[in-house]
Amino acid sequence: MDGVILEREGELAALAGAARDAARGAGTVVLISGEAGIGKSSLVEAMGGMLPARGRLLVGYCDDLSTPQVLGPLRDLIGSVGTRLSRALEQGDRSEALKAMRAEFGQAKRPAVLAVEDVHWADEATLDVLRHLVRRAARLPLALVLTYRDDELGGGHPLRGLLGLISNAERVRRLRPARLSVAAVRRLTTASGSNDVDAAEVHAVTSGNPYFVAEVLAAGNVNTVPQTIADAVQARLAHLDAATLEALERLAVVPPVAPHWLVEALVPAGSAALSAAERHGLIAVTPGRVSFRHELARRAVVDAMTSARRMAANRGALAALLTRPEIEVSRVMHHARQCGDTDAILTYGPVAAREAIEAGAHREAAAHLRQVLELRPILDPPDEAVLWQTLAIENYTIDAPPGETLAAQRRAVALRRGGDARALGTSLSWLSRISWWAGDPDAAGAAADEAITVQSCVGDDGLLAMALSNQAQLYALAGRDAEAVTMARRAIALGGDSPATLSHALNNLALALYRRDDPSATATMRESLRVALAANEPEHACRAYVNLIGCEVEAMRPGDAGRYAAEAMAFAERAEFAMFAAYLHCALGQLRLATADWDGVLPAVRQALDGAPPVRCAALILAGRARLRRGEAGAVEMLREAWRVAVPLRERQRITAAAAALAEAAVLGGDTGVPAGELIEAYELARGCGKPVEQADLGYWLGRAGHVADPPRVDHPYALLAAGRWREAAEIWRTAGCRYEHALALADSPETGDQLAALARLDALGVGPLARLVRARLKRSGVARIPRGPVPATRVNPAGLTERQAQVVRLLAQGLTNAEIADRLVLSVRTVDSHVAAVLEKLDSGTRRQAVARATELGILDPRQDRNLTSL
Repeated sequence: MDGVILEREGELAALAGAARDAARGAGTVVLISGEAGIGKSSLVEAMGGMLPARGRLLVGYCDDLSTPQVLGPLRDLIGSVGTRLSRALEQGDRSEALKAMRAEFGQAKRPAVLAVEDVHWADEATLDVLRHLVRRAARLPLALVLTYRDDELGGGHPLRGLLGLISNAERVRRLRPARLSVAAVRRLTTASGSNDVDAAEVHAVTSGNPYFVAEVLAAGNVNTVPQTIADAVQARLAHLDAATLEALERLAVVPPVAPHWLVEALVPAGSAALSAAERHGLIAVTPGRVSFRHELARRAVVDAMTSARRMAANRGALAALLTRPEIEVSRVMHHARQCGDTDAILTYGPVAAREAIEAGAHREAAAHLRQVLELRPILDPPDEAVLWQTLAIENYTIDAPPGETLAAQRRAVALRRGGDARALGTSLSWLSRISWWAGDPDAAGAAADEAITVQSCVGDDGLLAMALSNQAQLYALAGRDAEAVTMARRAIALGGDSPATLSHALNNLALALYRRDDPSATATMRESLRVALAANEPEHACRAYVNLIGCEVEAMRPGDAGRYAAEAMAFAERAEFAMFAAYLHCALGQLRLATADWDGVLPAVRQALDGAPPVRCAALILAGRARLRRGEAGAVEMLREAWRVAVPLRERQRITAAAAALAEAAVLGGDTGVPAGELIEAYELARGCGKPVEQADLGYWLGRAGHVADPPRVDHPYALLAAGRWREAAEIWRTAGCRYEHALALADSPETGDQLAALARLDALGVGPLARLVRARLKRSGVARIPRGPVPATRVNPAGLTERQAQVVRLLAQGLTNAEIADRLVLSVRTVDSHVAAVLEKLDSGTRRQAVARATELGILDPRQDRNLTSL
């Protein structure tokens, strides 16, 4: 049955189209997703015959290692690509690999298919290279094919960021092979000669999974259909002699491909000893390597081994790897962990972490460091402190749980007390930063003060300057503007020669100046960004981007904010700085809320909702306010939670933003559960040290709620509206593209015509709560003909789905991809991506299948009407 691909005509046609596009110099990204065994690899292999004679099929495989190898699948290309790219991949040099990739695949005379299999297991450096290619694919003679198992993708899976980027690519083909029909299984049954097997029974047991079907039909006992794939593999193993089985077990612990040299090392008799396993369809043998026919088969062999045999096989693989001149440290760490070789973990773990950090694979670096530190190594305090602090910094970078990160940095500080004062001062500055990130302002302030004290005694102006700038940041966040300006300028004077220190200090200075309405604030922030970008300082560049986007949104310049957001997201993806990527998504959510792009707010901030307290607070406010304005369930609960997170942070910007959202909720008819006195205290805080937008926003809504009579005296449309100057406010918001606020200002007009115009705009925006208030006001005024408006979509189902989202659920139930839904509804794929994300959120589901099941439970879907529902 090898080579037979049934019921894949559509997929093969799409792949052929991608190959043709590559041959004419127009690149395509092809996503092939589905469960294990569905036939993704078979489709990749089929592309080899679709390219012209001069074309190339290059395939890299992601390994299911405990910690992925840096640039693992791309290293498989070494020897099949040019010298420059091969050398960069051998050295694990991500920056050079990015340059070499573009040169390698930009050759119009050599179109290529580059396939990366099982990309859900890819390391961060590989994902970074793939992002680089995705952005340029349309201008390259390349078909970039990525296969992955969508059931492996949890909410925070690193691959999701790449898939989001791909959704915006110029040419994308999404393939999701379906399971085989009974008719196809019957054809395979006939072709296998298993005429005494009931094809319908085989289909029922395997659910039409092609690999499972092949295993069942190839099993020795065709009269009893195996109930699991493990049974099928064991049936094949039963035909092997003891020597062959032992050789197969030695290779099974090596995921997923064993190169020829490793086969020779692990199997003394060489590939010939595996001929029986090859005949029974368990493995594929080529001159360069041996691989199992399917990853599930390899796992089944490993699972069937006793613990002692499994550990022995891993020890053998580890010993063989350590004899090589070029040691693959990720593979060494995998086998060392599997066989419990603590010496190897302690020796190579730090090496693997350094390699991962240099390649930008921060998640892998943190994993290696955890493996080392879990062994509680006996090291000199300075050496151990380095490991703990490196782990803390990597965790901070990838936005790991704050508790673990904070504990690691505290351990580093404790180990450095009584030692090198410079190192202690630096560790204290990091402790301050991480304590702030973890939501502990008292600990952050104490560590910042001690860092300054320690560095003042060292005599190193550069180290002292960064400690001062760290304190300036805390002052700026707390609204202590005068102290922040003084501290930041002192840091610039002492440490201006260091780009990192200069960018950080300029950023803090700009924040304080902006709040004081200083005209030089924006230019100072832009200079902070320029310095960080020129010096390739990702953390400081991302922070400058976040603050610039926020400033532009607050200044009602959405065009400029959008341009910064696009630049920032691309930069953060390249830099793999997950913590600030979450912040940047919040900044993007702020922009979408300001422009009334309700469907775009939640997808933008979703990643941040599970983040550290500062970023989580911002995400809750944005998502809650968008839901509030649309009248969706759960809005007030989100805002209450934002308030609970904001108060302990003691940061004016968090407290006043949460208070303004709650005040708006009170006006729109929600019981906020927060005493008015607390919101008024937040208003007094904003009046004392807040930005104009904070004072005006909170002051207006508190005034509408009847809690304050004195409108804010600042230059902002909300302040104008509070003072009765609705026409001026409406014009400013109209010009800026702030559609919700523009309608709000019109609704404050005493003229019926303006109120009716406001009502039409509010209905178009889908903001029922405010529209109901306007209708009530018109009714009280005696207006006879008030437009009824749309029936609130959230009333038609208990999950609060809009009508469009309900449409999307119905199409998901039919098994349509996002691209197919976009075609059906005449929408962009990006818009459908946002709708699907919102549906998953509202239905509290991690997968499309779960969302459909939940929608059925709630009565949103009727299985009698949605006939394709059960086919999922």
